[in-house]
Amino acid sequence: MRTTWLDDDGAWRTTLRGRQVLADARINKGTAFSDAERAALGLIGLIPAGHMTLEQQASRVYAQYLKQRTDLARNVLLNEVHDRNEVLYYRLLADHLSEMLPVVYTPTVGQAIENYSHEYRRPRGIYLSVDNPDLIEVSLRASGKEPDEVDLVVATDAGAILGIGDWGVGGMGIAVGKLAVYTAAGCAEPGRTLPVMLDVGTDRQSLLDDPLYIGNRHPRVPADSYDAFLDKFVATLRTVFPAALLHWEDMAPQNAPRLLSRYRDLVPSFNDDIQGTGAVNLAAVLAALAVTGIGLPEHRIVIFGAGSAGIGIADQLAAELTASGLGLEQARSRFWTVDRHGLTVAGQPGLTDSQLRYCRDGGEVASWRIDASLGGIPLAEVVRQVRPTVLIGTSGRPGAFTEEIIRDMAAHTSRPVIMPMSNPTELAEARPQQLIEWTDGRALVATGSPFGPVEYDGTRYRIGQANNALIFPGLGLGAIATRASRVTDGMFSAAAHALAGLVDASGPGAPLLPAAEALRDTSLVVATAVARTACREGVARRQLGANLATEIRDLMWEPAYRPVRPG
Repeated sequence: MRTTWLDDDGAWRTTLRGRQVLADARINKGTAFSDAERAALGLIGLIPAGHMTLEQQASRVYAQYLKQRTDLARNVLLNEVHDRNEVLYYRLLADHLSEMLPVVYTPTVGQAIENYSHEYRRPRGIYLSVDNPDLIEVSLRASGKEPDEVDLVVATDAGAILGIGDWGVGGMGIAVGKLAVYTAAGCAEPGRTLPVMLDVGTDRQSLLDDPLYIGNRHPRVPADSYDAFLDKFVATLRTVFPAALLHWEDMAPQNAPRLLSRYRDLVPSFNDDIQGTGAVNLAAVLAALAVTGIGLPEHRIVIFGAGSAGIGIADQLAAELTASGLGLEQARSRFWTVDRHGLTVAGQPGLTDSQLRYCRDGGEVASWRIDASLGGIPLAEVVRQVRPTVLIGTSGRPGAFTEEIIRDMAAHTSRPVIMPMSNPTELAEARPQQLIEWTDGRALVATGSPFGPVEYDGTRYRIGQANNALIFPGLGLGAIATRASRVTDGMFSAAAHALAGLVDASGPGAPLLPAAEALRDTSLVVATAVARTACREGVARRQLGANLATEIRDLMWEPAYRPVRPG
C-alpha cells in the first residue's frame, strides 16, 4: 500500500507522521514546512522554530559545498542532500548546473564509483542479482511505484564505467548520476524514474578481495547465464512498468551492441554509450562542417578506440553519410578505426561484428608500417597515410594524440577537427591547450571531459564538451512525451541536428557545442525535434498538438516545494 502520493491538485498526500515524514526525501522540506503542515504531520518539536524558504536553504547548502576541499567530498555532500531532501538537491543543481555537473556526473562520479562500497550510506534504486533471478519482479515492485508511475529506467551492469572499466555494484553510482542529469535538465520528474543495478559479478580482483565490497563476490557470469538474466529482467520490466523508457548505461563492451540489437524493437530503449555518444559527436562534426566548408562525404575520419563508443560514433556518422546520398559501403569507406592492436584490418582475430563493419582490406594497407609491439598498424602511421580531416579519440589512453601525430594531421588540412572524447579528464587523448598550440590555433576541438578556455595568440578558445548530457535528457523527454514505442535512428539524427543548430562555430574561438549552463534550454530544443520525428515516423503512441514546444515545456519538472497534507 502506498504511503505517499500526489493528489489531483498537485499536492503531496501522505499517511506518514513525525520523523517518518522527515525521512522521506520526496516530501521533506525541513525548515520550509509551514506551521500548519508541522501541526498536521506531527512535526512540532522535531524542527527548529525558524522558517526558511527553498532559496535560503539552497544558499546555506551551497556555502557548505564551497567549503569542501575535493570534488569527491562535494559529491558526498550532494548525495547526503539528495538522501534527505530531493527538491533542495535539484534546486542546487539547477542553480549551479555548469559547476556541479562535473561533480554529480563525469568525471567525479568515477571517483565515487571506485569508492562506492567504502562510502556507502543509503541504498538508492533497485539492485538485481544474477544469483537470484526469481526475485526480479519482487525487487522491482519493492520500489513502491505503480505500473504507470515510472517513465524512465537507467540500467547498468557496470562492465564499462566511463573510462575506468568494471566496478561491480559501484555502477549504481552511474545510474543514479545519469538520472540526476535527466532531472537537472528538467526532463524527468525524479519520482517517476528508477536506477537499476544489474549485479552479474565483477572481474576486478581488488573488489573481490575487498572485505567491504557489497556486491556479488564472484566473477562475471558466462554469456548464457547473463543472457537469461537480462531476458528475464526486460520481460519483467515490461510487465511491472509497461510504459518505461529503458536507458542502457555503461554495459560491458562485449554485451552492449548485442543487447541494443536484441531489445530495441521489444521495448522503447537505447544505449547512451553507443547512440548518445554517436549523436553528440555527430552534432559537433556538423557544427565543424560549417567552418571547414567541406561537406561530410569529403571528410576522412579516423577513430582511435574501436569499442562500443567508437563504433557508435562511426555508425551515427555513417548513417548521416547515407542520408546525404552515399551507399552504405561508400559511407563506411570514409572511416579508419584503430584499436589496441592498431588499425582494424579484415582477417584480424577477435574482432566483433560491429568492428568488422569498418575494417580495411588487407591489400589496401599492405605497404603500411607495422609496429611489432602492437602487432598492427599504429595510429601515427594511419594518420600519415590517411591524412584525416577528423580525428576522434575513445581509447581511454591519455596522451595518445601526440604532437607528432597532430602536427602531421594539421599539415594536410586547414581546419582539423580533433575530438579527444575519453573521460575522466586524466584519460583524455590530448588536452585542448596542446591541440590549439600544435595546430597554430586552427584546430576545431571538442572534448569528452570539461576543460576551461584556452588562450592562444590573442584569441580565447572556448572548448565545447561533447557531453552526452546534451543529448540524452532531451531525447528521453521527447520519447516520454510521445510515449514512443521505439527509439529510432531518426530520433537520434534529429537530436544531433537540433543540437548543432544551437551554435555558430564560425567566430574566433567559438565552441562546437552549447555550454552546460543552457542545458535546460538545449534539452527543450532537442526534445521538440525528437518528438516531432517520433510522430512523423509513426512510433508515437501519444500525439501532441500543433504547439509542440509549449506542450513539452509544460512536461518539464521544476524543483519547487509542493504542499504536504495528511492522507
